[in-house]
Formats: sequence, structure tokens, C-alpha cells
Amino acid sequence: MVNSSPAVAAHAEGEEIEVLESTDVLPVAPEDQWKCLFDKYDPENSGFISTERFRDLLAAHGSELDPHKLEVLLALADGNADGKICYQDFVNLVSSEDELEMSNKRSNSFRRAILQGSRQLRNSALREEVGLGLSRRLVRHVAYETLPREVDRKWYFDSYTYCPPPWLMLAITIAEVVVFMYYGFQLNRWVLQVSSPYFLKGPLPYHPQLRTQAWRYLSYIFMHAGIEHLGLNMAMQLLVGVPLEMVHGALRIGLVYVCGVLAGSLAVSVTDMTAPVVGSSGGVYALVSAHLANVVMNWSGMKCQFKLFRMTMALVCMSVEFGRAVWLRFYPPAFPPCPNPSFVAHLGGVAVGLTLGVVVLQNYEQRLQEQSLFWIFFSVYTLFILCGIFWNIFAYSLLDVKLPPPP
Repeated sequence: MVNSSPAVAAHAEGEEIEVLESTDVLPVAPEDQWKCLFDKYDPENSGFISTERFRDLLAAHGSELDPHKLEVLLALADGNADGKICYQDFVNLVSSEDELEMSNKRSNSFRRAILQGSRQLRNSALREEVGLGLSRRLVRHVAYETLPREVDRKWYFDSYTYCPPPWLMLAITIAEVVVFMYYGFQLNRWVLQVSSPYFLKGPLPYHPQLRTQAWRYLSYIFMHAGIEHLGLNMAMQLLVGVPLEMVHGALRIGLVYVCGVLAGSLAVSVTDMTAPVVGSSGGVYALVSAHLANVVMNWSGMKCQFKLFRMTMALVCMSVEFGRAVWLRFYPPAFPPCPNPSFVAHLGGVAVGLTLGVVVLQNYEQRLQEQSLFWIFFSVYTLFILCGIFWNIFAYSLLDVKLPPPP
């Protein structure tokens, strides 16, 4: 019996872990030749062969394959519970179609082979690893917090190098703190800064009278109503956003975050047309709601400790922050007729998180452009953005909305 080795090979100097389907491979036999070989072991033409016959095929012709792919095929034989190997899975791995372009994402054929074979990149469970340093224990903790499949957790643990670090969420959080400190000293106020007459005069917050200044639909995230507002958003942003960025990368998490921010301000401009907007709740709620939905959808696979308690606490934090925003919106404004900031941005962020965000988190290390659901939600989101733009251009004058005076 052939022993299978780990499906990920590292360079001797500990350089970047290679994806199995590398482009630097030996030439492989044409697909029709592999079909003939497979048919030899499948005289019934069923499209399946037993794992025993599959091993015989690999023993006789495995030298013609790239060693990395041979390891995956052996893993497929080792772990297949049905005792059968499908021709399509076999040819997906030995064919060179997936090698035509470089990618740091695993192909669908790779994932299918790994998942069907129940392949484990290590012989023991990741939790049983001992002698790990603090940084590696943190990576393991993040893996169990965010990924529902053991094979994905092990792949992530083997491949993550802290390069690049989760800079996006940290940079946004630091910028928010700096802006808050600046206005705190300028206004000499730390709680409910929004009650100051100069709070909305800066270039960052969204105000309906200044909606033609397009950057305000995004820049409002750096302003917060007070330290209570900043504290809750910052806690959720760091506790949820940073681990998600470590796993899925700045590009994907940034996409979800920015989409939530933009959806939040446009949702306010459509449904709460006279109110300003401040705070990063649109982006934060997009990330948190996507993560919570991902946990619920993969409840049995998520192995994080005390997940029910922690999920309950996350929902409580979201509810407290949302309740604070609703209370503030309907609290008598300090300087009427301008109302207090709107709470609708929270709901826009949740809508993005439960659609686009879930698709991103569900497809770890998969090419999003190959996922039809991603394009469906992204198209719906784009349509909403276009409708919001046209609404802001035409609806305010057509409806004769009485806006508060400019700040």
C-alpha cells in the first residue's frame, strides 16, 4: 500500500507554500490516452473504477504525472469512503487545463478531489498540534474561528505567513481613532460629539445638502457620534474584521466592507432623506452579519469554543449599537431642523453581509469569478447602486424634499 504524503510542498528555505496545481510541472499524457488507460480498468464502461484498480493504474503509470498531482490522486484513493473513483475527477486532476494560468486560488477540480477524498494535510487534527509558538497558535485559533472544514483549516494553517499582515482593518481603525481624537480636542467633547454645532462642518460626514460631493458616501465612516459609537464599532471591527482579513485577504474583505459602507449611505439617502450619516457601522455590520450567517450555515463544522455564547454576545453588541443609533436618530436634535444621524446605514450593511458577504466567506480559496451566486448578488448590488445614484439626482427635486440647511 502506497503511503500518501502531505498535499502541500514547501520550499527548503520555508518560502511560500505552493499550490498543488503548479504551472511548473512535467508534461502529462493527453486526455484521450488517460481515457484509454482508465477504460482498461473499467471494462463495464461505468465511469467508475474501484480504489484497488485505481491504485494499480497509478502504480503502473504514475511516473508520467507531476509528483504533486500524484499525491492528490493517492489521497483521493486513500480517503474515498465509497470505494470508487470517478473518471471525471481523475481527468480533472491529470489534465493540464487548470495549468494555463497562474493563480493563488485552488481550482474546483482540486477542491473536489480533496473534499471527496477527505484528504487531511496532516495525520493528526490541527487542535492536537503541540509545541506551537504564540503566532502559530493565533493562526490556529483564527482558522477554527472562521473556517468550517478541517481540510481548509489545515491548508490555511500551513500556508499563512503573516505576509502581508491584516493591514486594511487595522489601518481603517487607526484612521478612525485619529479622526475622533482630532475632533475630540477641536470640539472639547468626547461623548455625543454630534451635539456640537461644528460636528457636521468638516469634509468627512455625509449630509443631504452636500450629497453631490461623492466622497462623502464613503468618508463618513471616519466620523463617529461619540466615544460610545466608536468603541462598539471598533471592537466589532477588530474582533471580527481582522481574523476575516487574515483568512480571506484584504481584497475580499475590503470588497465586502466598502460595499457595506456605500450601501449604507445610499440606503440613508433613499429612505431617510433628510438625515446625515456618520460612523463605520455599514461596513462593520456587513462583515459581522456575513460571519454570523456563515457560522449558522456551517454550524456543525464550526469548531470554535463556546460558539453559541459568543454568537449571542455578538448579536447583543449589534443590537446595543443599533438601539443606540435608533434612539439617537429620534432624540430631539441639538440644532434643529437638522436631525441627528440616521440608523439606516446599519441595515444597508446587514443586507450586503447576508448576500455578497456570505458568498465571499463561503468560498475560501476559490475563484469568485467562477461562482454564479457571486455574480447574481454583485449584479443586484450594482443595480441598487445605479438606482441610488439616479434617486439622488432626480428624486429630491421631484418629491420637493425639504432638506435641513447646510452645516
